[in-house]
Amino acid sequence: MMLIRSVATLMTVLPLAVGCHRGDDTSSNIKFDGAAALSYAAKQVAFGPRVPGTPAWKNAGDWIVTQMRQRADTVIEQRWVHTLATGDSIPMRNILARWRPQATDRILYVTHWDSRPVAENENTPERKKMPIPGANDGASGVGLFVALGDLLKKTPPNVGVDLLFVDGEDYGNFSTNADVLIGSKYFATHLPSADYRPLFGVLWDMIGDKDLQIFEEGNSLQRAPEVVTRVWEAAASLGHDKAFIAQPQVTVTDDHIPLLDAGLRVIDVIDIDYPYHHKLSDTMDKISAKSLATVGDVAATLLYRDEQ
Repeated sequence: MMLIRSVATLMTVLPLAVGCHRGDDTSSNIKFDGAAALSYAAKQVAFGPRVPGTPAWKNAGDWIVTQMRQRADTVIEQRWVHTLATGDSIPMRNILARWRPQATDRILYVTHWDSRPVAENENTPERKKMPIPGANDGASGVGLFVALGDLLKKTPPNVGVDLLFVDGEDYGNFSTNADVLIGSKYFATHLPSADYRPLFGVLWDMIGDKDLQIFEEGNSLQRAPEVVTRVWEAAASLGHDKAFIAQPQVTVTDDHIPLLDAGLRVIDVIDIDYPYHHKLSDTMDKISAKSLATVGDVAATLLYRDEQ
């Protein structure tokens, strides 16, 4: 899914105060539904591997659009054809669900909705060629976002919110960076407006693991440390510091990199220590409503803070 290396040296991160709750304490009444998020993830997995260009991919994408149109103020689809390093072409589709689309102050959340076409971490040549189910690596983020959509429809936020489902994150070869992060690269060069600069952004990736341990990611610490602090302080305030561990672990090549390169302050929240990564065993029994509820609590709290 991504290149990983150990973090040797990281810059000192200055504290950033997390914003105050609204005066009416709306945020304390926000209840993220982890069971619903799990059911939405299961729906994605039931379509089959969401490999770009396949019927399962089309059906899963159509389902996401339908769900978001029922919840968001505006849904934008970015469709294009990507030319692979081999010269072949595949269809691509980003989905952007927006609440308060005219608001200047915005928060951007990102997840990828495709799943990997090969299981290169399997132990036989035949199994290595098979597409992964992608329960954690793809579907968990979709489940999180649809459940967040339920909250945002019920209780509109004070700021604009963008939930971006990117395509083609996991398609190609991470050792050469060929044909990977396709959707985030496209979005970075096709922003909603020329002056699009969210207050901050978070990429949520592989966040459903039953054994949830999310460490601070190296590129995020180096390039948007104030956002890392914001997220981990919010987690600590909710009592989720055992899942959100305020220590650096690895650097990851993921969908936040093209967005950071475009000047957006986006970090990666990822549980990279997942034994079933890029294996056929990345199935629904490996993720849990409890883990999705933990991450959803943090994600929702950040959206309903009064001062960003």
